[in-house]
Amino acid sequence: MAKRRVMLTVPGELHSEPIIYNIGQQFNLVITLRQADLTEDRGWVILELEGEDKDIEAGITWAISKGVRVEAVGES
Repeated sequence: MAKRRVMLTVPGELHSEPIIYNIGQQFNLVITLRQADLTEDRGWVILELEGEDKDIEAGITWAISKGVRVEAVGES
């Protein structure tokens, strides 16, 4: 199993959408929340995604298609 840390920046209009839940469920990924900040107009979250490489890539691609900005985050 692969692991990857990513930062998701979520625009305000998507705050009511279960983005993190859907990534885990639809793409069979284990998600660990590392850090987050949420305001009314935007929010970000750092997640550790664990699963098959192809599923991680598919989950990231899906999130981007929904309007979420996704950036790789180094280990700290």
